Amino acid sequence: MSVNYVSDSSGETIAIQIPIDDWKKIKNKYPDVDDIDGDIPQWQKDMIDKRLKVIEDNPDSVQDIEGLFEELDKDME
Repeated sequence: MSVNYVSDSSGETIAIQIPIDDWKKIKNKYPDVDDIDGDIPQWQKDMIDKRLKVIEDNPDSVQDIEGLFEELDKDME
């Protein structure tokens, strides 16, 4: 996946851009991706808190972003 980073005038990264074909593949795999602006149900907040605690307790288990992109690329082939 080719990613372009968008920065503000102070150099702070504020957004990313991905090619439209990659976006379409993501939408095919995750059809509700456009609905992320809605309120998160409490059960999802609880799950996020639980996962963040696991990461906090096991920081070596977290994969870097490049590894994630490599996995996503493999899934979209």
